[in-house]
Amino acid sequence: MDLKKYTQEKRELIDGFFRDYFVREFNPPVLKEAMLYSLFAGGKRIRPILALAAYEACGGDAGDILPYASALELIHTYSLIHDDLPAMDNDDLRRGKPTNHKVYGEATAILAGDALLTEAFTILADRSFSAKVGPDNLLKTIMEIATASGLGGMVAGQVQDMLSENKAPDEETLSFIHKHKTGALLLVSVRIGPILFGSDNATLESLSEYGRCIGHAFQVVDDILDVDGNTEELGKTAGSDEKVNKMTYPRLYGLERSREIAGDLIHRAKTSIAHFSSDADPLREIADYLLKRRN
Repeated sequence: MDLKKYTQEKRELIDGFFRDYFVREFNPPVLKEAMLYSLFAGGKRIRPILALAAYEACGGDAGDILPYASALELIHTYSLIHDDLPAMDNDDLRRGKPTNHKVYGEATAILAGDALLTEAFTILADRSFSAKVGPDNLLKTIMEIATASGLGGMVAGQVQDMLSENKAPDEETLSFIHKHKTGALLLVSVRIGPILFGSDNATLESLSEYGRCIGHAFQVVDDILDVDGNTEELGKTAGSDEKVNKMTYPRLYGLERSREIAGDLIHRAKTSIAHFSSDADPLREIADYLLKRRN
């Protein structure tokens, strides 16, 4: 299959949903401006695309869950805005552009992130977006996304990531950071496909294993790119992990072993869905892409 064509088509669907959703006026206008500045800064839409691809792998039509999948991108974007703040990673660039707080100031950036997060749950709770999704499955989805975004996932991982700066790396702590900070939202992006479709437990578990493996691999590759990538490729400052002595895979295992670990995880991800039909080919191709990506 042509992954570039597939992802482009899905990005256009997602961006179209955002343009329609945010067409109305918000007051004060600067809040909407700051939200959309980061939302349309050039993201690849990996998380909503994973959700749509997983739903299709179960036999569904991606359009049935487009709003709910798109909500994941709002949560991801909020996390990037906050992650870039001086109180956290203190980054000046994101996707090759000045970070949100550099353009709008720290206070507005914080509030734009808050607004994106809460608006995601406004979308998720809106049953009118799809008559094809049962209310019980939608409620399960909201619970899963809330858990993956907060204490049970991304927020906990971010806190541990900051606490671990300048500490000697250890496998248990590093695994916690990667599983929660990055892996949790990627895993739930895959899981909501079968949950919203109403798939059986075996299908859900196969796709969950895929999501766990690619979520882990994604952050391992991120760690590698911070070492051997450059600012132009990454769209953010290269070497920022090393500058603040973050706990990363290359620090613990070295670059070569880190690459082997990422490759093994991608192999496991593809094996977990080997019994799926060609409807799952986008998931297989996305796994390969995540391993080879340069940004």
